[in-house]
Amino acid sequence: MSDWFFKRGRREGIDWMSLDSRLDSAVSELWSRCKDLWNAGSSFFGRFKLRGWKRILNEAGSETFTLALGGLFVLYALALPAFLDFDEGRFLTGKYSVKFLDAAGNEIGQRGILHNDAVPLEEIPDAVIKATLATEDRRFFEHFGIDVLGTARALVENLRANDVVQGGSSLSQQLAKNLFLSSERSLDRKVKEAFLALLLETRFTKREILKLYLDRAYLGGGAFGVEAASQFYFGKSVREVNLAEAALLAGLYKAPTTYAPHVNLPASRARTNVVLQNLVESGFYTPAQVHEARLHPAQIVETRSTTSPDWFLDYAFEEIQRLAEGKGQFVLTARTTIDLSMQKQADEALVTFLKQRGRGLRMNSGAIVGMETDGAVRAMVGGPDYGESQFNRATHARRQPGSSFKIYVYAAALENGYTPTTTVRDASRSCGRWHPQNYGGSHGSGARMPLWLALAKSLNTVAAELSFAVGREKVIELTQRLGITGIRKSCSMALGDYGITPLEHAGGLATFANGGNSARPYAILDMVNSRGELVYSREKDEPEAVQIVSRKVAEGMNQMMQKVVTDGTAQRAALDFTNVIGKTGTSSGPKDVWFIGATGKYVGVVWLGNDDNRPMAGGNTGGQLAAPLWQSFMSVAHRDMNISTLPGLAPHPVQIAEQQRIAELRRTNPAAAAAELDSSKPVSPTMSDSAREALKRITSALRKAAGVAEPKPATAPGSTPSPTPIDGRAPEPGLTPRGNRADAGGPGTTFAAQTRARATPSEPYLP
Repeated sequence: MSDWFFKRGRREGIDWMSLDSRLDSAVSELWSRCKDLWNAGSSFFGRFKLRGWKRILNEAGSETFTLALGGLFVLYALALPAFLDFDEGRFLTGKYSVKFLDAAGNEIGQRGILHNDAVPLEEIPDAVIKATLATEDRRFFEHFGIDVLGTARALVENLRANDVVQGGSSLSQQLAKNLFLSSERSLDRKVKEAFLALLLETRFTKREILKLYLDRAYLGGGAFGVEAASQFYFGKSVREVNLAEAALLAGLYKAPTTYAPHVNLPASRARTNVVLQNLVESGFYTPAQVHEARLHPAQIVETRSTTSPDWFLDYAFEEIQRLAEGKGQFVLTARTTIDLSMQKQADEALVTFLKQRGRGLRMNSGAIVGMETDGAVRAMVGGPDYGESQFNRATHARRQPGSSFKIYVYAAALENGYTPTTTVRDASRSCGRWHPQNYGGSHGSGARMPLWLALAKSLNTVAAELSFAVGREKVIELTQRLGITGIRKSCSMALGDYGITPLEHAGGLATFANGGNSARPYAILDMVNSRGELVYSREKDEPEAVQIVSRKVAEGMNQMMQKVVTDGTAQRAALDFTNVIGKTGTSSGPKDVWFIGATGKYVGVVWLGNDDNRPMAGGNTGGQLAAPLWQSFMSVAHRDMNISTLPGLAPHPVQIAEQQRIAELRRTNPAAAAAELDSSKPVSPTMSDSAREALKRITSALRKAAGVAEPKPATAPGSTPSPTPIDGRAPEPGLTPRGNRADAGGPGTTFAAQTRARATPSEPYLP
């Protein structure tokens, strides 16, 4: 066998003896050098050998350094979570505080937390600052963020009392907790609190920390900060509070829910006396100075409005949160689209109807939305009683629209080649095991008729057949374009089997009423922050409305929906002073009854039903219940006859007469005509020039006092609808409704006097 060391091609073998010798020599030399180095090092360090007390000090120092280094690693590990929680973007509360105004600048209510940081520290009274420091942190300007002496003193007092009688957290620690941490009692939170307090002290001055604390501390009643709390409890700015009021505010830091005066007045008074005593003990005031505050305690005022348009404010607040997201602004003042007179009329219409007929109809709920054709919401009623239930049915209740959904099916048909005069049959194919039935139970007579008549009669068979012929996917796509969500493909989709909200329904109808432009509902015109700086302006920040439905389709839909009111199921919704378009709706049961309607000025939606989805009394429809309620509301909502003509319809005779009267008045008395048009003008998307100038002067004075620059004012856009000829049969004037209009303006002002059209006694709106 051949040796594997000597394979073919190898010239010579390995000299193992030589290799072993070299390795032994190298290892021996390395070991010798290591011993030499060790001996040299030992000799060198031997010179520093310590004995006696010097060695003890050296050992102590070494151990201290080792422990300190280990402690630093431990501290870093403990501080890291606190540093991760430090975010200056969270210095604001993260919650919105919004004051709402009407279009003219009058305050109508508030939503969110009560929070105001607009008062500089220099303008906060000494009494407030001293009461805060005397109660919360007397050594605030002396410590570095953690009051070691104060913490030790509090610990001793708590041990003596065997209870927690004093807090050991400094004002900086409390601010850290308010800004970044929860209120849980845990060691982890206290460690984070301490490190965050130290971090705050390195980033901000003492005055800045004090200002942050005064602005961010929760003081009960939804109020954050001394300014908001002063407005909430005393109805005035913190600049004007006296010593007794300052002591009351300072007493709320410890437990605002427990010591809030509107919750427990005796406890609040007792806590105020403790604060006054703290002022004396800390040397800020003498006993004689606080004696007057003890004799005359702070008086609480009730500032909540009893006529607040709560449903509308809830909706507007939701819009504010959407618009302000990511802007870093939380204290806001917003100007809205509301018409307070129209809001009151909508409230009264729904409440009166439910009181008069609700029990007999086994019905206890409803909703009304009133808006302009561009989407500006003027009135909103989300239920019968806001105090009993704050659920806003106008914006969040998804109820089956019944036949009122058919307008979207017919619009999809017009987009795909149909016209109002296209002949259709009262019949439909089946969809699986489902076969559509008309109201009354028949599956269709098979009769031929124009498309507009099928809509006026609200035939289920024709609507279902249209959805099959056009394609249910196209109907869904149209509803999505109009802003209606949640519609799914089903056999009975054309009959409104999926729920939508009244507000969505109003926006969908408004698109047809304005000629096909997008009409997404909105409530906010503009908003500014606490310094008066413009944060959002609808005119500047929102794009112009786009054409989402062709004008031809919108005109055709208006022509057909007018026939629903003049010749069909919604004749009780007719107004004798203007054209009305609309559609009734009734779900199975009936569980829901609807009427959605519009004039050239307003779009209105009425829904009636039960919150628990129980059927109401049988035999009732949207045309019998919702349509007359809509008519009563819209009769008083229109305060003048200067109403635009709906696209596709001829002007109403009353509008023609009104235009002629105004033209004659302009010719004979231009000043009187201008005054009348100005007084009857609807609330515009932006405030009037006179109102803007008045507010500008007031705001300018306030900004000048605060040293804040003035933002530039915005201007208002305008739009005019253009009438087009009607297709098919000539339009008929609206039928005279069974009930005349009630008061439209204020007490003592009749609708007839406002319209100058007729003067007849008011009748109840119920059929």
